[in-house]
Amino acid sequence: MSIPQTFIQELLSRIDVVEVVGRYVPLRKAGANFMGLCPFHGEKSPSFSVSPSKQFFHCFGCGKSGNAIGFLMEHAGMGFVDAVEDLARQVGLTVPDDHATAADKERAAAARQHQATLSEVLEKAAQDYRKQLRQSSKAIDYLKGRGVSGEVAQRYGLGYAPEGWRHLASVFPQYDEPLLAESGLVIVGEEDGKRYDRFRDRVMFPIRSVKGECIGFGGRVLGDDKPKYLNSPETPIFHKGNELYGLFEARTAIRESGFALVTEGYMDVVALAQLGFENAVATLGTACTAEHIAKLLRFTDGVVFSFDGDAAGRRAARKALDAAIAHASDTRSIKFLFLPSEHDPDSFVRAHGASAFSRHIADALPLSRFLIEAASDQCDLGTSEGRARMSSNARALWEPLPDGALKRQLLGELASLAQLDPLDLQEVWQQAAARTRPPAPAAQRAGASASRSKGREAPDMAFAPSPGTRRGRGAPASRSDHAARLLLSHMDFIDSLSHEDNALLCAQAAPHGPLFAWIEMQFHEHGALPWAVLRESLRGHACEPLAARVMTGAHAQTEGDTHELQQELRGLLNRMLVDQIKLQESAAIADSASDPQALQRYRALQARRLALERLAPSSS
Repeated sequence: MSIPQTFIQELLSRIDVVEVVGRYVPLRKAGANFMGLCPFHGEKSPSFSVSPSKQFFHCFGCGKSGNAIGFLMEHAGMGFVDAVEDLARQVGLTVPDDHATAADKERAAAARQHQATLSEVLEKAAQDYRKQLRQSSKAIDYLKGRGVSGEVAQRYGLGYAPEGWRHLASVFPQYDEPLLAESGLVIVGEEDGKRYDRFRDRVMFPIRSVKGECIGFGGRVLGDDKPKYLNSPETPIFHKGNELYGLFEARTAIRESGFALVTEGYMDVVALAQLGFENAVATLGTACTAEHIAKLLRFTDGVVFSFDGDAAGRRAARKALDAAIAHASDTRSIKFLFLPSEHDPDSFVRAHGASAFSRHIADALPLSRFLIEAASDQCDLGTSEGRARMSSNARALWEPLPDGALKRQLLGELASLAQLDPLDLQEVWQQAAARTRPPAPAAQRAGASASRSKGREAPDMAFAPSPGTRRGRGAPASRSDHAARLLLSHMDFIDSLSHEDNALLCAQAAPHGPLFAWIEMQFHEHGALPWAVLRESLRGHACEPLAARVMTGAHAQTEGDTHELQQELRGLLNRMLVDQIKLQESAAIADSASDPQALQRYRALQARRLALERLAPSSS
């Protein structure tokens, strides 16, 4: 979808950012602006400012800033298109699409309306289930027995589906309405066409999107009947592999605590919230997917998976590991918590207390340790055969890791366990990969052979950009040019960037800063796009001349090893961060005469700069 810039401007002119932010953050008038507690980081005194005249928000504590669209993207985890559409609906506008035909626009509008209608049907059922809960003593007793208070039940919108096959016929006047079956509330018999309620005599857990819309349900029996849990089926608005129970309710707590706690069940989430762990979410009866993790990482750089310590829990953890590896950048913390086999999170906290559970979370197994455990599983490292098997297992786990310090360290650790030199281990992996690929043309094989010969000359050649490739591209006009060229050529690199990296790039002077912001917006809206598609999207855009310049000429050739190119970008960003920190150091020194904390701030900045300089050579 390509939304015209003129429409974005019109939308922002009609939206009041104070009203949009005020729906999520309590604001108080303070002079010309409004102030409140920042929703993006924990704080006790307000440093979050919203300007009616500028139609902009800014936090003086964490540095987050933006317009109404940016606020919804940051706070609600929406994509760009979703945020625009949400705001457009509020002011009665229809979002246009430059690239869509009239028929496409009509179909898209109809699909959006249909999805909204399905959500309305589900919300109506949720309201009735909440009403039924208040009238059901056995459902109330069950929740009280699990330690769930009325306040928490209300927060999560818990309800009760009564016994009986057609209760919803009293809620919806037309029980044969197709929407009831499409939303998953009603089952239609394949042979006789008879209709009956899907959920009967169950505690109901409404599942909400990050925007707060009801998209499905989970139902739990009150006794020991099977199945214990029953989920809504896949529908146009509900896809179990993409959604997490409790994420809408946990967003603020996730930001304040600095991590999301991923559990395996609805009751875990509700019970943990009751016990003070309001940052818990749960997968919906499926293995954790890469989509789940990507959604969580919109809100935090920390994820802790909590699993039972039994064999089933270990299997679930291994699937989560496979899904998480590609997201394990140097700035993110992904851990795995294994409880004793007789406990789930709810029972553990009740038996041992919240403090003991907090200690278990703090001591959770880092992804790097779990990766090594998974690679070594059933391998006797005391034998050559066992070490060889371990190194073979490790290849599939190590390769998807984003380039960076973590990946380098793990290569060294895995090589040490295999009793090999890191370069030898990589060569073994490359040979294994080559055996699974079709043979390359003779000229390409000759070039690769020469490149490998050169690679043996330097210990870090596996991670450094090829000198020959660098000369072929030519020297960049500036670091910002070079970073723009790499991101326009390889948009998927954005996924490995931290919040600090994105903020650094977007803060560059125009026209580079706006171009980086545009690239990031395109990535979140459309995913990774080739340069040819991006080039067309830039027609008439203010950033078009800069993008066209950096992407033309011999220096713009960015083909080559993806790992090398990504490492090249990491090096650029590290050097840009060093330059930024030097300016902050100078400011801290200047403030030291009047600010007692300035020297402490300077020492922290200096330590950070020195660490980066060890990773980023002084050459540009």
